[in-house]
Amino acid sequence: MPTTTEGLIPNWFPPNRENYDLILTLWKLFPFFSSLQWLIPWYGMGKTSIPHSPLNLPGRLAWLTMEIPGFLTLLYHLYVLPSQLPLPPSPDGSLPWQTQTLAFLFVFHYIYRAILFPFLQPSMSPVHLFIWLLGVTFQLVNGTVIGAWLAGYGPMYYNHSPAQTPISQFALGLIVFYLGLASNYFHDDHLREIRRRVLRRQQLAAQKPDDSPDAPKSVEKHYEIPQAGLFKVVLYPHYLSEWIEWVGYWIAAGWGCVPARCFVLNEVTAMLPRAVRGRQWYVERFGEETVGRRWAVIPGVW
Repeated sequence: MPTTTEGLIPNWFPPNRENYDLILTLWKLFPFFSSLQWLIPWYGMGKTSIPHSPLNLPGRLAWLTMEIPGFLTLLYHLYVLPSQLPLPPSPDGSLPWQTQTLAFLFVFHYIYRAILFPFLQPSMSPVHLFIWLLGVTFQLVNGTVIGAWLAGYGPMYYNHSPAQTPISQFALGLIVFYLGLASNYFHDDHLREIRRRVLRRQQLAAQKPDDSPDAPKSVEKHYEIPQAGLFKVVLYPHYLSEWIEWVGYWIAAGWGCVPARCFVLNEVTAMLPRAVRGRQWYVERFGEETVGRRWAVIPGVW
């Protein structure tokens, strides 16, 4: 007999078990669609944004509203779904501590990525409406499959006894996750510091008389090849660092956590084409000799 759930959209948000399995099955197909980026060079965000498109959204607002739905969706499922399952998580309704930790890691990442990141940026390019819609969809689906898995659809509960990842594996996953998170922040902040440095120079120059040869005639977005940390080896270490984060999450959740595995694969297939094209952009702007032997994102591979 099909299960039923109540919520914002009955049987879909949160999904009942049958609909959850359908969503997860479709989510496994995401790499086939994201790989179309190898054939479609346009991407209306970041370096390749279209400056004056009528469908552009302001960068900070677009990023904030595009990324926040992911962790809010996960928290919604953790709050609503367990009470509607035939077998509650535990006699007192609480979730296993490992589940709570995994939920915390997900939310912790997105507090930085969704909320702090756009306000830390000295500037952000506009985001095309189409890219914004794709981003929101990704976050809603990803938050649903991981949130519902943590809330009770994963193999976490059998007769009220959590089937948990071995402690050693869980600890390893946490270490890998936090190493990836720290690396992600470090390389993000190096990119921010480049812009801050240019902004400081522009502010000093703006204080000079208009007829001074050093007075700014226009303010253009500044790009240069970053030099710190893994930027010496790859041009997109912040991408690589985020992948490492979610590999750590997958390790901690257990190799059988299909939503965590999908998250890793879906991020890689969505971001890898952008990194490879981004290297081409650096070569066209600065020359192959200046870019040197830096790979796009994975040393020795891409």
